[in-house]
Parts: sequence; C-alpha cells; structure tokens
Amino acid sequence: MSFETIQFSVRDGIATVVMNRPDVMNALNSRMRSEITAAISGVGAEVRCVVLTGSGRAFCSGQDLTDFAAAADVEAVLRDEYEPMLQAIVNCPVPVIAAINGVAAGAGANLALCCDVVIATESAQIIEAFTRIGLIPDAGGTWFIPRLVGHARAMGMMLFAEGVPAKQAEEWGLIWKALPDEEFVEGVAAAARKLAAGPSGAYRRIRTLVSQSLDNDLEDQLKLEARMQKEAANSRDFSEGVQAFLQKRPAQFSGR
Repeated sequence: MSFETIQFSVRDGIATVVMNRPDVMNALNSRMRSEITAAISGVGAEVRCVVLTGSGRAFCSGQDLTDFAAAADVEAVLRDEYEPMLQAIVNCPVPVIAAINGVAAGAGANLALCCDVVIATESAQIIEAFTRIGLIPDAGGTWFIPRLVGHARAMGMMLFAEGVPAKQAEEWGLIWKALPDEEFVEGVAAAARKLAAGPSGAYRRIRTLVSQSLDNDLEDQLKLEARMQKEAANSRDFSEGVQAFLQKRPAQFSGR
C-alpha cells in the first residue's frame, strides 16, 4: 500500500499512522482523509494496536482551508470523507491510540478524540477552533466532547474556541494522559506495546460495551455484559490468563 500524505508502518503488532504534511501542520485534505481511512480500515490480523500521530510540531491543525474552500458541497465532504475516516477508527478491530505530539485543532482535535485512548505531550493544546472562522464543530466533536467533559465545558470549548492545555485536558477527562515532553515518545510506545501484548478479544468487547452503554438502559447493558463475558470466558486468552495468574507468570495472550 502506497501513501503520499501519511506514513504507515507495522512492527511488533503495532501499526503506526503518521500524518505527514508538516509544512501545513498536517492539515487534513481530501487525499489525507482517504489515506487515513484506507490505512486503518486495512490493518491485518497481525496488528493488535494502532497509533495515530503527526509529523513535525503538530498533531493536526484541522481542515486544510484551501482544500475546503474549493469543495462544491461541504456537506458531501463531511459525509463522504470525514465520516468514513472516523468510522474506520471507531470500528477498528483493535485499540487506537491518538498520540498528540503538538497542537490538535478543529477537525484534528476531533480526529484525536474519537480514538480509544488519547495521550498528549504536556506542551500540546486541544482547540475547538471552528468559531474563529464562523463555522461549527464537526468531525464528531459535538458528539464526543459533551460525553467526555459534560455540557458546560463542551460549550465553553466550542463557543470561545480557546486552547485547552494538555494537562488541563487530562484533569477534565478529555484525554487519558498528558506526559512531559521528554517522556512522550517512550510513554506512547509503552502504552502501544502493552495493548499489543494484551487480550485483543477482551479489548474489542470493552470497546463495544462502552460504546453501546451510551444508548442502553441498565437492564440492556447488564444483559450485553453477561453475553460478552460468556464469550470472553470461553476464549483461549481467559484460559491463558488464569493459568498465568496461578503460575505467577506474565500471561502470553494470543488475541483469541
């Protein structure tokens, strides 16, 4: 698979997707959206974790406004290009880590927030910048952010379009963790290694359960938990986990 706007590699069960337009702070154009979608949708069975990050000093500055201004139908761009990209991440069979190495703004912020785990360097900021140019948040921002931080903070972020420093984002629960800049690369790598070595089937079921909990009532959620726990209890990974616990050794999960 050949790419122009991203770098894609797989090593030790970890697929790394690097947005690679550093001259424009990795702004999203049509080509990049298509390539991110293809890369994440096409991960093979050997992949057990995906890391999405940016090259240079930014994670992603959002929509490439030159590209967007030339679009004849903005609604079609969101429907036909953004939605498949976000759905590829949400429906990825393995956990996806967003590694925010610098500013994440606009659609770039929301691209990160749709991932399963977000780790940022402390010098990074997350900015819902849309109202600065008279637009509304898109790329799922109006869905993800209120669920992560609540109504008041979501409205403040979107109306004022002020940057939220990574440490504050961590305190709010907007992201999982903010790391000192000098610890960021190894911290992301360690998290990816841990997920890649873990019980992929359990991770997949957790992602489904958390997603569906947003619409289920308690009774439906308990039934879904019971069904999925039955599946997990019949897996090789559960058997291996119990044996490893009893033998006081690290588990060697196979993802099955």
